Amino acid sequence: METAAAPRREDFGDPALDLGRWNDDFRLVRSFCRLRDIDFFELARLSRSSADEVREMTDKQETALARDAKLLGVFYLLLSDWKAADIVSRYELSRAELTRLLVRLDRLGLIELLPQDRVRLKVRNLLRLHPGGPIHAVHGRRVVGEFIAAKFARGGSLFRFEYRELSKASFELLQRKLERLATEFLELADLDSTLPSDRRATTGMLLAMRPWSLSIVTGLKERGEAR
Repeated sequence: METAAAPRREDFGDPALDLGRWNDDFRLVRSFCRLRDIDFFELARLSRSSADEVREMTDKQETALARDAKLLGVFYLLLSDWKAADIVSRYELSRAELTRLLVRLDRLGLIELLPQDRVRLKVRNLLRLHPGGPIHAVHGRRVVGEFIAAKFARGGSLFRFEYRELSKASFELLQRKLERLATEFLELADLDSTLPSDRRATTGMLLAMRPWSLSIVTGLKERGEAR
């Protein structure tokens, strides 16, 4: 009967050499991130398959949701991984009414309705609305207005408004950073969707940036500016 030879230290390689290679790889990745102006979080996101990318609804699906506030509200909760029992216990909605709404969402191809009102999403949790699409057209201005009009003084709130003059390159750089921040917001929400609904709170984040005339504040107008 043969016996296996005891492992020798050299069989495991040189730890110092392995650490050096790891440091070289780390420096290479860090250099790549600096070159592309991205962070490690963004690099990990980009490395995923295309199946993991944010997807959008069809115009027909968005139009149906835009026309019915309750249908839109229930779909939002389902995207956040709420269960039927949690929805009817938190909101003024009967089980029968919820089931009817779930059937409509199933017919729209947004969910698969399973026995006992269980649901399987047919779209990504990281769903993004069409800019200027039906939901934005019907609810966008009102929702943003309500958000801005609310008080930001209570704990956990943050409001910052800054204006400065930027070069085109700096403007585009900040736009890319804001896009990444919006994506991270959605990805964190996707991760948190596994938590019970009572351990999460609906959170709004408004990101906006555009060329802006200071005359709105001071009353000054540039020469040739329309009145």
